[in-house]
Amino acid sequence: MNIPQSPTGLPRRRFLLQAAATAGLAVQGFDVPEVWTAESQPTDWFHEAGWGVMTHYLGAPPSSDGGAELSAAAWNEQVDAFDVAGLVRQLVSTGTKYLLFTVGQNSGHYCAPNATYDRLVGIQPSKCSRRDLIGDLAQALEPHRIRLLAYLPSGAPAADPVARRKLQWRWGAPGGWQLPGEPVGGRLAEFQRNWEAVCGDWSQRWGRRVSGWWIDGCYFADEMYRHSDEPNFASFARALKAGNPGALVAFNPGVKVPVVCHTPLEDYTAGEVNLDQVAEAIRSCPGRWIEREGRRVQFQILSFLGQT
Repeated sequence: MNIPQSPTGLPRRRFLLQAAATAGLAVQGFDVPEVWTAESQPTDWFHEAGWGVMTHYLGAPPSSDGGAELSAAAWNEQVDAFDVAGLVRQLVSTGTKYLLFTVGQNSGHYCAPNATYDRLVGIQPSKCSRRDLIGDLAQALEPHRIRLLAYLPSGAPAADPVARRKLQWRWGAPGGWQLPGEPVGGRLAEFQRNWEAVCGDWSQRWGRRVSGWWIDGCYFADEMYRHSDEPNFASFARALKAGNPGALVAFNPGVKVPVVCHTPLEDYTAGEVNLDQVAEAIRSCPGRWIEREGRRVQFQILSFLGQT
């Protein structure tokens, strides 16, 4: 959630990703309607996995405005020290089939290089790490048949005023991440093209090593993305799939119960729900699919492992 504070009031450190596979729901004791039959779908592996793990790894606490004090050198030291093998051992021990991992969020620190971002933003030394942590994770997970999905916000790093200005991004409503005296809203076509280029750079870097994307903060879809001409949801999804046309994409509209399909151009629902809403979200599950505008999208929910 790319807002100053989580609406749940809980620390957003670690989550459980639960794909709405009938078997996975049945194990939890919930009755699920009969799943629609279908030919082979790009989301079949996701459906069959049943569940996965998500974690934040950031330059500041999730959903906060921190990170200004973190130098590029300190961020590189932190990322260089990340114990990929240790995390992989933990994941293997759980039996999970996929990991959703943050590339970055509000502070402007990202755990992989991106020449396009550096060129557009012009911050030196770069706040993109020299180590490609996403690439290293994907490589280490592959022998264990654990897939990697990447998390990114839909907007510029909200707590980095330089990046916001250079990327031409503004918050879409009064309050929240709005800067003093700054206008809000709008289509932000220039920003969208910039951000598509940044995301496309990462997508082509990682190729098929990244199996999907979870894009946070798509709260102002009517103003920004629901247009017949580009930039729109279609061009954003295409940029995310530039390196892997088979990658799955979800666009998060925020906490919604029942879970909704935000656009027929996503492959699965972002499905963010609060911990106390999980049972209700599962009970309202229509089956494997949610349909929007004639297209079926894989039902999935994202929630907390617990309260800390």
